[in-house]
Amino acid sequence: MKLEIKNRVYKLTRNKAPLSCIIPSRSSKRSPLLYFDESQGINRALRYAVNQKSCFEDEQDGNVVVTPIIFEDGLLRVPKNNPVLQQFLHYHPLNGKKFEEVVVEKDAQKDLDVMTMQVDALVEAKSLSLEQMENIARVLFNTDISKLSSAELKRDILVFAKNNPTVFLNAINDPELKLLSTVQKFFDNKVLSFRNKKRDVHYNLEGNKKRLVAIPFGENPIEFLASWFKSDDGLDVLDFLEKQI
Repeated sequence: MKLEIKNRVYKLTRNKAPLSCIIPSRSSKRSPLLYFDESQGINRALRYAVNQKSCFEDEQDGNVVVTPIIFEDGLLRVPKNNPVLQQFLHYHPLNGKKFEEVVVEKDAQKDLDVMTMQVDALVEAKSLSLEQMENIARVLFNTDISKLSSAELKRDILVFAKNNPTVFLNAINDPELKLLSTVQKFFDNKVLSFRNKKRDVHYNLEGNKKRLVAIPFGENPIEFLASWFKSDDGLDVLDFLEKQI
């Protein structure tokens, strides 16, 4: 494959890049660098040598000078006058896994998609009623929102929407959100309480401290209760508890 002649920049795919990182520049038993050539039906060994005209071992002569490939601060700049290294990196098995080429247009589109989603989330957040904000906050923050002022609640919702737009948009479109919020409200208003390390849920009413339901091992307590409240046994209890708050 013939690459377009131009300067290229490559970056490590990890979020936190080390000060320097060396990737294998020749095939070995420990780190085989092979490219399957469909036209020939064979695996071809890769090797980067600064004094060769090809990155394939079978096209190199016996006088090779193997050169280390080092990413500094997570980046590797390869000028257009080094097409062999660009070709080597293109076919390298770690391309797309440990490193990738920086494509300005692609990265710009990715940034644009993120920014668009943030704007959508903030618009939705600003349009919510106070009650809707409370419902979402109970589910997303898992905290007693009665201690927050309306200004603090709105601020926290907007900050969350901006920082977690996908999670926020999924949450407000979740039909189960209101029920999950109601379940959390039962605990916030102390009409229900957890016991036995959140394995049991008990009534917390005057004259009634009986166990309501046991939470199966590994289940999320709030989600399990929301599901249980939709059962035949749970519907009457749900109606009763809603009247208590």
